Amino acid sequence: MPRPVTEPPAPEPDPAARNAGQDRTGRADRRLGVRLLVAVGAGAAAAVPFGLLLVLVEGAWPPLLRLDAGAARRLHEVALEHPGWTATLRFLSDWLWDPATLRIAVALLIGWLLYRRAWRLAAWAATTAIGGALIGVLVKVVVERARPSLQDPVAQAPGYSFPSGHAMTATTSCAVLLLVLLPLVPPRWRRLCWAAAGISVLGVGFTRIALGVHWFSDVIGGWLLGGAVVVLTGWAFEAWRSDAGRPRTEVSQGLEPELTDEEPEPPVHGTGAGRRDR
Repeated sequence: MPRPVTEPPAPEPDPAARNAGQDRTGRADRRLGVRLLVAVGAGAAAAVPFGLLLVLVEGAWPPLLRLDAGAARRLHEVALEHPGWTATLRFLSDWLWDPATLRIAVALLIGWLLYRRAWRLAAWAATTAIGGALIGVLVKVVVERARPSLQDPVAQAPGYSFPSGHAMTATTSCAVLLLVLLPLVPPRWRRLCWAAAGISVLGVGFTRIALGVHWFSDVIGGWLLGGAVVVLTGWAFEAWRSDAGRPRTEVSQGLEPELTDEEPEPPVHGTGAGRRDR
């Protein structure tokens, strides 16, 4: 009888190549941490449109003051004339789009990413959300702009006015949720996700002006500053992908298309490799 054909044993992986890959991942991880910190700092200092707006606000530029006052007055009149509409705006602003609600959603997302062992993506999401919140508070304290003072106010808010914390949190939170979860969404539904994120960010800004707790320029400032943080931390994450030898991605694919894989990221340098080599 003929002997059964047996497949030759699989070749052992080259230890030198494996070590070289681990070293490359380790260097990429260290650079990612530094770049995320630099990106957050740059988001506060190098957002040119936001910086220009800040100069105009601090200098009390008359055209900007007239725009702010006119928008506040007209929307306040509408709010007083339509109490049902105003109640809807308060629900959206105080519950659905409240910063606490959005931050809880991001925190749950980060917990899920850690469960999936997407360590670097979780670090990006946490840095973007926390860094954006801290920058917003810092700018508020530095600028010390008073909130609108209207007769018969329909809503109240504590603290300073510029930039809008609601608008900034909506920008960073919606960007984090969108850019992380896009790989899990079928391509035909992704435009709907982009539309939902855009409506949420614009809607938050509108509610804050219509309720009379922020000036128009406060909301624009929150959008610009939040967008700058997202762009810069996103650049840091994309640079890590390049350092780690991963292909460039389009923003329509999300930050990490590999999130759908069983192991979306290489093991953290010095932790996962040793367990598999035993």
